[in-house]
Amino acid sequence: MNKGQNLLDIKHLTIHYKTDDGIVYAVDDLDLSLGYGETLGFVGETGAGKTTTALGIMQLIPNPPGKIVSGEIYLAGENLLEKSEREMQDIRGSKIAMIFQDPMTSLNPVITVGEQIAEMIQLHESVTKEESMKKAEQMLETVGIRKERARDYPHQFSGGMKQRVVIAIALACNPSLLIADEPTTALDVTIQAQVLELMKNLKEQYKTSMIMITHDLGIVAEICDKVAIMYAGNAVEYADKRSLYLNPLHPYTNGLFNSIPDLDRDQEELPVIKGLTPDPTNLPSGCAFHPRCPKAMAKCSLSKPPKIEVEKGHFVNCFIYEDSKES
Repeated sequence: MNKGQNLLDIKHLTIHYKTDDGIVYAVDDLDLSLGYGETLGFVGETGAGKTTTALGIMQLIPNPPGKIVSGEIYLAGENLLEKSEREMQDIRGSKIAMIFQDPMTSLNPVITVGEQIAEMIQLHESVTKEESMKKAEQMLETVGIRKERARDYPHQFSGGMKQRVVIAIALACNPSLLIADEPTTALDVTIQAQVLELMKNLKEQYKTSMIMITHDLGIVAEICDKVAIMYAGNAVEYADKRSLYLNPLHPYTNGLFNSIPDLDRDQEELPVIKGLTPDPTNLPSGCAFHPRCPKAMAKCSLSKPPKIEVEKGHFVNCFIYEDSKES
């Protein structure tokens, strides 16, 4: 594959955390790619490795206890794992930006929001303080906040407004990749919809690629082009949104879809995926999902399933599809 075809290529990424209870296998031999201007949804239960993958791309894995054991992460053809910390500081904010789950903890309470946006601009662009402040005001207006409010402090904003400020900071230097880690978790439903609509519009306006980390399949349907279903540190299914929703292949993906209430059907109980997500310090042998899988076979506990391309661009890690491999 020509490395220039995608904005982001993750190859065989493995990330471990050393803890008192043993090694946490947070990300395990992950392969993913993201094209220019595309949005990729990371979906999975808590502990599936979604945020760790994002922090790996940003080179922000806390070390100790975390460590990228192996793999390659290419951004526009350059391997980020070969960059020095100094080079990564230049890349963060200007080429990759991240929006974290909780806007309350992302903002500095004693600095005005205008100064916080201006600080990001000054870090990555050669501008005067006045110019950076002017651009900060423009960014606030872009995310739907009056520029006069640049002199206000974070505590003077509601949760939804704070998240808009965080988005303004993230987009201030027009990064080519935006990582959004459950950006609407702390917000109520109507504000969620507004923030998602804003992100969707800004992504198109700025031609930014985006990784949307979420456990909400509705958000994925609304915003994403491609979807990676994450389980125990790996993408068990990866496809464009349409293929995944119309033809989910992996038993875990089917379990997730079946647990969504259907308003047209009268159901007393929703089907659930039996069992619990595995302890990441003690993953099951073979396919990590096999203890919970209704279609598990003997070999599922013995070896890891291969990555199979069932139809063009639709990959699944599952032995069931070995015979349907695209030639």
